[in-house]
Amino acid sequence: MNEAKVQKRCEWAGSDPLYVEYHDKEWGVPVHDDYRIFEMLVLEGAQAGLSWLTVLTKRENYRKAFDNFDPRKVAKYDSEKFRKLLATEGIIRNKLKISSAIKNARAFLKVQKEFGSFDAYIWQFVGGKPIRNSWKSLSELPAQSAESEAMSKDLKRRGFSFVGPTICYAHMQATGMVNDHVVTCFRYKEVERMS
Repeated sequence: MNEAKVQKRCEWAGSDPLYVEYHDKEWGVPVHDDYRIFEMLVLEGAQAGLSWLTVLTKRENYRKAFDNFDPRKVAKYDSEKFRKLLATEGIIRNKLKISSAIKNARAFLKVQKEFGSFDAYIWQFVGGKPIRNSWKSLSELPAQSAESEAMSKDLKRRGFSFVGPTICYAHMQATGMVNDHVVTCFRYKEVERMS
């Protein structure tokens, strides 16, 4: 009897199909598209105090509610749109988090104007290329780093909120600014080749 080879992946991916797909296709892949970077900033902020799986299950609802994460549209949201978002089923209806997404969109546009793209700005915190870690187990992964602390400090200075060092580090992991797949995970080398 021939057993199918089971791919070894990071423990946190567990067995939930949504988590597994996110781990296998997105997490750690370098992102240079401003819309996707903005999406991840909003979602990471929404995740504060909750599980990432909670956010992933609501992601499509967020895309509809937040105009597919177009920062130009989100930056124009007024008090009426804010009230509609608070009543929107399927997203995290937290006043501070929704307000933060709108505020961050406005700050995002200012950064784009100053740097030509948000991508050019955000990737400077890792010298323009992913940090390559080589963790052997999940317990080795840090919650933040010197780079995420610097990013957090600068984002706050520029008017962003829900961007503490831990949220910034999660953003770095999600957008491939750091490769935090454990070395035994099949994605570790695949992600390395994308750098």
